[in-house]
Amino acid sequence: MMGFSSFFFICLLISPTFFLNGIEITVGLGNEFLKDISVSEDRAMSWVKENVEPFLPGTEIRGIAVGNEVLGNANVELAEALLGAVKNVYNALDRLNLAKTVEVNSPHSAAVFASSFPPSAGAFKESVLVFMKPLLEFFSQISSPFYINAYPFLAYISDPEHIDINYALFQKNEGIIDNKTKLRYDNMFMAQVDAAYAALESIGFDKMEVIVSETGWASKGDENEVGANVKNARTYNYNLLKLLMKKKGTPYRPKKVVKAYVFALFNENLKPGPSSERNFGLFKHDGSISYDVGFTGLVPTSATSPRIKFFMVC
Repeated sequence: MMGFSSFFFICLLISPTFFLNGIEITVGLGNEFLKDISVSEDRAMSWVKENVEPFLPGTEIRGIAVGNEVLGNANVELAEALLGAVKNVYNALDRLNLAKTVEVNSPHSAAVFASSFPPSAGAFKESVLVFMKPLLEFFSQISSPFYINAYPFLAYISDPEHIDINYALFQKNEGIIDNKTKLRYDNMFMAQVDAAYAALESIGFDKMEVIVSETGWASKGDENEVGANVKNARTYNYNLLKLLMKKKGTPYRPKKVVKAYVFALFNENLKPGPSSERNFGLFKHDGSISYDVGFTGLVPTSATSPRIKFFMVC
């Protein structure tokens, strides 16, 4: 969903000192660099030496996101370049003795799935598998998770007449029963995560962990973006944080603690596209809050505040 070129993912571990420490960085390798880096180990090494190595260990760089939502769209050339770029970036890290501390990953959108409902029917598109399987095989070798951008918001605004908004917002609802597994889901977020697990299992990667690299709700949108408002955005993120704090698994993977990154830390006023794209932030550009989910802008939170992770695209 969230496109970028050259960027940083900033992952904030919310602690009593908030912005003063506990900041982890995931450096993003933009899609426009994939082709060059996929065919040149030297180019990959130069990129890592310029964008990663000089900032360690002073900056806590925990990962490199190679591309964003590359698979599942019409750009076959980028899809063909992804694995080579991933391997060359990893090899560069390995040669610099950084591979054990800096993870290599690549976030995907829901466009990689042919089906995701009910969760047990999760499956990748046939057109994606030719690229996805080799990528997952390599990630299995280097112990990298499967990263998926999961947005109940997008599902809801695409069909508000048939989707219960309470199901999308973690609020009380009738839920759904997956007839194949007999598992009950009372929120769409968990269902989306389990659809990813089912898709992975269907092609032999049942041991791979799923991590949600982006999720959130827009606080403002265009007229046709039903449900994009401050009340729903606060409800979604507040309830999501409560869910993550429980450190529980999904109905299909109850022993795998759900991990997710909230998109986004700040609103992005220069971003193109519909109004919602510019209004996912928990904070405004001046550091004040967009809405209250328990944080207070630049003021330190209490000593009992949870340590929650966030991603922001700059």
